[in-house]
Amino acid sequence: MNGVSDELTLFTRHPANPLLCKENWPYPISSVFNAGAVQLADGDTLLLCRIEDRSGLSHLCAARSANGVDGWRIDPKPTLMANPQQFPEEIWGIEDPRITYVPELEQYAVAYTSFARGGPGVSLALTKDFRSFERYGVIMSPEDKDAALLPRRIGGRWALIHRPMTTLGAHMWISYSPDLRHWGSHKIILEARRGGWWDANKIGLCSPPIETAKGWLMIYHGVRQTASGSIYRLGLALFDLENPEVCLQRGNSWIFGPEAPYERLGDVNDVVFPCGQTIDADGDTIHLYYGAADSNIALATGSIRRLLSWLDSNMSLSDRRAV
Repeated sequence: MNGVSDELTLFTRHPANPLLCKENWPYPISSVFNAGAVQLADGDTLLLCRIEDRSGLSHLCAARSANGVDGWRIDPKPTLMANPQQFPEEIWGIEDPRITYVPELEQYAVAYTSFARGGPGVSLALTKDFRSFERYGVIMSPEDKDAALLPRRIGGRWALIHRPMTTLGAHMWISYSPDLRHWGSHKIILEARRGGWWDANKIGLCSPPIETAKGWLMIYHGVRQTASGSIYRLGLALFDLENPEVCLQRGNSWIFGPEAPYERLGDVNDVVFPCGQTIDADGDTIHLYYGAADSNIALATGSIRRLLSWLDSNMSLSDRRAV
């Protein structure tokens, strides 16, 4: 744990952290962080990393590892670049991918943030191999981000978790689609709390929701505003399997926050921000890959059963507003 204590011990930092830094990259970059994650059919772990180049714009680049810790094989050039000629919503880059394998499509769905003059929006692309991508373009207009697709249809429709900025605030929403292109039935599923809570005023999805027997387990981030800036920490919530707009449980405290030096100091201080995870064959061990201080990629490991057990004994009322 690199000398860092974690009172909850729900997630343990890997001693090799940070796993990936700008010095690892085969071409000049400014920083690497906020990676989508998936375990491929051949057993490799693939991280689709957000790369900020020296112009300040971001693209995505894949790194593969046999054990998910070291020996990373990084694509020698960007894996997915912004394409502002065909997709003008990407004129200022693409960021923060979340990867969902969709068995019905036999493809990976990559929801990512596209950035242009109107602000950040949610774009979608499908891929079978992380070599070629079918872009769907922007599916949630600005200002919107922190999105992931659920891996199966709900009531015959695809479901997307996302975080628009509206006059109501920075809350988490769900939307539905018959075809991945046309979206509607928008509903708030989790509201940022108010007042002095760790997740007051601004929250958002971290890695894609995990399907468990008890419901969709969601790791989300809360942003605490302090006199010296923002602090990004992680919390837990659980949603109904067949009606995921219903929040069943919500943790009353954060479970993982910036404590290690590589999390506290960087391009953006005091940030832990996971966009992806892998789950071992035991169905319980979770490997959470997170951006650390918007500068590096790190790894923390936990247990899904322990996360669910913690929620049972540390939950707020199921009222999703939790005001």
